[in-house]
Amino acid sequence: MPDSEVPVVLVVEDELDVAETYCLWLEDDYNVIMAHDGDEALEQLDPSVDVVLLDRMMPGLSGDQVLEQIRDRDLGCRVAMVTAVEPDFDILEMGFDAYLSKPVKSAQLEDTVENLLERSEYDELLQEYYSLVETQATLESTKTRSELADSDEYAVLQAEIDALRDQLSETLGEIEDDEDFIATIRNLSDLDRH
Repeated sequence: MPDSEVPVVLVVEDELDVAETYCLWLEDDYNVIMAHDGDEALEQLDPSVDVVLLDRMMPGLSGDQVLEQIRDRDLGCRVAMVTAVEPDFDILEMGFDAYLSKPVKSAQLEDTVENLLERSEYDELLQEYYSLVETQATLESTKTRSELADSDEYAVLQAEIDALRDQLSETLGEIEDDEDFIATIRNLSDLDRH
């Protein structure tokens, strides 16, 4: 797989040994980059980053502040808080995609990254589906039934919508737990608002 297709994971962790451990666990499957504080994390962030593993308690900018910047920049990456800070009601407004309490085991970290990448795939499918449905609705509001029936392009559009609907049904059917379900529904709601 070319490097451009390998998902990019940004590890933001001020404890060097912990950051290096996470990198060792993930480097066989992902392009892993590291940042040791919040400012460095923001410098590393760009649209190529798919998943951020973010510590909450760091010198300088906290993980909470970095997360806020990530969401403000609308980079589209998934963020897992990986922290020793016990979750409290303050997490309700944070907007992360997963919350892992330290110490974290290798399998737990790997599973989290994989799940977050799958959620990104759901988002892409949903966005493509909504875009095609919007195109279909626009055509149906401006063309007659006979014009639509005679159009090869419209037939292709309908076939694409049907194929995506089937793919989404399969994907949504594979959701295994409440966390995945909640994340998927949240993404549907976000798309409906735009």
